[in-house]
Amino acid sequence: MDYAKIASQVIEHVGGKQNIKSVQHCATRLRLKDNDLRNEDAVSDIEGVKGVFLTQSQFQIIFGSGLVNLVCDEVQKQLGISVDTPADVEKEEKKGNVLQRLVKLLSDIFVPIIPAIVAGGLLMGVNNILTAAMCSGKSVIDLYPQFKGLATAINMFASAPFAFLPVLIGFSATKKFGGNPYLGAAMGMIMVSGDLLNAYSYGTAITEGTVPVWHIGALTIEKVGYQGTVLPVLAVAFILATIEKKLHKVTPTWLDNLTTPLISIMVTSFLTFICVGPVLREAGNLLADGITWVYNTLGFVGGGLFGLAYAPICLTGMHHSFIAIETQLIAAKATTGGSFIFTTASMNNVAQGAAVLAVLFLTKNEKMKSICSASGVSALLGITEPAMFGVTLKLKYPFYAAIIGSAVGSAYCAATGVLAQALGAAGLPGFLSMLPKDYLNFVIGLLLSMGVSAVLTAVFWKKFNVEGEDHKAETP
Repeated sequence: MDYAKIASQVIEHVGGKQNIKSVQHCATRLRLKDNDLRNEDAVSDIEGVKGVFLTQSQFQIIFGSGLVNLVCDEVQKQLGISVDTPADVEKEEKKGNVLQRLVKLLSDIFVPIIPAIVAGGLLMGVNNILTAAMCSGKSVIDLYPQFKGLATAINMFASAPFAFLPVLIGFSATKKFGGNPYLGAAMGMIMVSGDLLNAYSYGTAITEGTVPVWHIGALTIEKVGYQGTVLPVLAVAFILATIEKKLHKVTPTWLDNLTTPLISIMVTSFLTFICVGPVLREAGNLLADGITWVYNTLGFVGGGLFGLAYAPICLTGMHHSFIAIETQLIAAKATTGGSFIFTTASMNNVAQGAAVLAVLFLTKNEKMKSICSASGVSALLGITEPAMFGVTLKLKYPFYAAIIGSAVGSAYCAATGVLAQALGAAGLPGFLSMLPKDYLNFVIGLLLSMGVSAVLTAVFWKKFNVEGEDHKAETP
């Protein structure tokens, strides 16, 4: 496959280099200056393209997982750009309503760090398999003690991305807010310093009255870390970036490199431990507890409704903002039990995959078959953009079948209390993120989602003559 050729065709059919403001990939999004200059039909016919989608100012071109990275890199290379300029970012963020801007903000902060979180989550799943008592009350390491060191090492590897999450978020968020990302990372390091009481031990220390403090004049400041937290570090990154930008404007050039980082870090650090951190840590805990309470109160009805709405939420991009909530739920799993959002995402993804594979066997259109074969498997493994934008949304009724299947599987998982203990690949590999005792119910949920989705796709296919619409949509 000639990636350079694909990239040049993409650039040509969206109006040329002069019409592209920026390029980034999750599902290869291009911001265009004039959306009327794009040729969607021509783009759809490019080798490797699974579908196209326009949302607000972003024109999304859907490639298969893996291919998207290679094409996006080549597009950026040919354009001579890699990231948005500050002016472009500021201008884009003023578009849309408050909710849309908030979702985009969280998406831009969390999408770059997803690989690190997913890696940690999957490693945590491997550790669960090694340490859970699944064989007559004994774990793998009980039966094979020689692997105990392996389990200990993997547990450390898995815990690190979550324990040092503020470093990742600090870097990404400060960069997004226009500050120096390395100062943001430094603030994240300060928030999880080994000299602080570990956040996971805070509750016990309060009960025992052993919370360490700093005495600074009349001030008494708790020396408590922020491991696994989300809201405090987002606020801290914003404050840091704001202070830094203000100082750059008023500090003489010859002093700027020396005093701006010093003052930014010192002022932000004191604000963090005196007021911002404690208030937002409690807010994060209340948010996690509140969401869990609603989910537990509504039971399988709540699970079904969330499963039904998950795919439409994905279309808006709001699902990226769930990462902040999921991380908080998992960080507080001792009280919340874990994350139902990941479980629901898994049900949704396999439902989309099953609908696409059903279309693969039902359609006679060769191009649609080629798209279905790759995107269906991709969805089962957790990547749904090619499936949704390339198949189910285009044909409409398979999309309806998929969200119903997702609702059924999610309702079952809610009824049986299946909660994720870590983040990972939301789909068939999702069992790695569950406790071993929940494997069976999780698999039953997956089978219900896939079965209902596939059967309804076949029913709708015949009832609404989707084959005819398929030919109509795909015939040049």
